[in-house]
Amino acid sequence: MNIDSKLNTAYASKGNEMTLDDIDEGNRIVKGYLSSFDTLDSDSDVIRKGAFSKSLKERGVDAKGNRAIQFLRHHNWEKQIGKFLELSEDSKGLYFVGQLGRSDDGRNALLDYQDGIIKEHSIGFNYVKGKIEKAEDSELGEYYEVKEVKLFEGSAVTLGANENTPVLEANKSLSLEDNAEKLNIEMNVLIKALRNGKGTDERLENFEMRLKQIQQKYNSLIQLKSFDKDTLVNDKSEQLREVQKALELKTRQDEQLKQLLLKNLIH
Repeated sequence: MNIDSKLNTAYASKGNEMTLDDIDEGNRIVKGYLSSFDTLDSDSDVIRKGAFSKSLKERGVDAKGNRAIQFLRHHNWEKQIGKFLELSEDSKGLYFVGQLGRSDDGRNALLDYQDGIIKEHSIGFNYVKGKIEKAEDSELGEYYEVKEVKLFEGSAVTLGANENTPVLEANKSLSLEDNAEKLNIEMNVLIKALRNGKGTDERLENFEMRLKQIQQKYNSLIQLKSFDKDTLVNDKSEQLREVQKALELKTRQDEQLKQLLLKNLIH
């Protein structure tokens, strides 16, 4: 993608793999980074410090009305999970302090933070004409230096997943075995959360969809000839059996609750 294509992008999003700094469960406060500076990302962009300063001035936490930068889930404007109490740039990146709301979306997000389902964050933005240029470095190679963006929102994302691209794009820095292990870790986190059975039906359905995406990624790995297919398939089968058990348990619990409610109504 060249500069013109980036500028013509109606709405861009960019993930951030920096870990969450802190969770205050009692006050529903989360702290971390929405974006990092001076790192090359998958779009060949390097965002520089100061890139968010104009947006923070115009639409930061003190902005009036609905033009403020929003705290969302998966860039979905119908899924506002809370509000930002602080947004600021430091030497590492765009730091945030957010308070989760008391709605179902906010409650589900808090549970996902607690269970380790939400680990990463992403930004929704536009590139700014004249504030992006092509550059080259002996270590980075060719890249795009981004000096300013128009920031609209910061989103909590599930395990760095991009719901529009569930098929695995193998990380060049990881071996196939390491990629498989990463998927195993993601699946185990989701299985544990399913067993807890907390949150709305929508939250649990999102887990099921995410597990299907992981299964699809496994299938992508299996197609790569250099990997030990027997080990991977056995690994996946065992994990999927655990998923099925967790889903069956949730179904039984729902049925038991329904019968109990009917019994109480009759009496």
